[in-house]
Amino acid sequence: MAQPSVPEADCLLLADWRGVPAVARGAAVALGNFDGVHRGHRAVLGAAHAARPDLPLAALTFEPHPREYFRPDDPPFRLTPLPAKRRALEAAGCRIVYALPFGPELAAMSAEDFVEQVLHRGIGARHLACGADFAFGHRRGGDIAFLAQAAEARGIGLSVVPPVADAEGTLSSTRIRRALQDGYPERATRDLGRAWEIAGEVVHGDKLGRVLGWPTANLWLGRHLEPARGVYAVTVALPEGREVKGVANIGRRPTLGGDPQTRLEVHLFDFSGDLYGQEIRVRLVNFLRADATFAGLEELKAAIAQDAEDARRVLGLEARGP
Repeated sequence: MAQPSVPEADCLLLADWRGVPAVARGAAVALGNFDGVHRGHRAVLGAAHAARPDLPLAALTFEPHPREYFRPDDPPFRLTPLPAKRRALEAAGCRIVYALPFGPELAAMSAEDFVEQVLHRGIGARHLACGADFAFGHRRGGDIAFLAQAAEARGIGLSVVPPVADAEGTLSSTRIRRALQDGYPERATRDLGRAWEIAGEVVHGDKLGRVLGWPTANLWLGRHLEPARGVYAVTVALPEGREVKGVANIGRRPTLGGDPQTRLEVHLFDFSGDLYGQEIRVRLVNFLRADATFAGLEELKAAIAQDAEDARRVLGLEARGP
């Protein structure tokens, strides 16, 4: 009997386990939150595919992240909001992403019901893969031993993947968050296997950058993790797919009286165009300096010029003015 297939061009995103179309049933399914879709997560995806290469590869995750549901007042911590997570999972070979709505129903669901109602009846999983510390169900009542027994009873295969580690210890989303908050985006890039990015719609600012000779595109951080405040060398993915280089500041502009929210301001090198209302993705390459307060606009302007020169050097561009 032929296996169900998913159109090659797109990664199918489903937001429920009920009423799943036939084309999205019967996959090899990697389980986890997958915040960041880092190298450890990709090892789980690889194990699912290697065990059943004849099946479409899927990832089952939760939206919002369970931590956001249980601790809604925590500061934003997500490395990859859902659109970014979907892109990263698709790049890792996923044909289907089940982004299950995490709320009272899933929070109260027993481990037994999760396997039966969601994995077996709902999405019809044929093979599962997860990390060795995966836990699920009400109060995390289901562990690997339970999942192995429950999957075997239903004819579902299971691959358990050991942690990915290096000289610094186990690779994890927490480690990547710490690297970004400490001002080491290159460590995050190493662990993610790609540069970490902040995506958002370009909004109108106060146009001060233009007055200073360094026009910027402005984004609010929203629900993204806030990395170390300061100046970064960056690359920027534009809406049409082109990538340009630039210098960005993440902070609350203390010299100008302070902002109530953290914003990202990015000056794009050798670029002209109107980006207002469009989404761009700013990828952090290197942390240049911490946020600072300057005595006035002239001192601020001189600092920006130096930041741009430093960013051009780091990014391999010829030094020049704005």
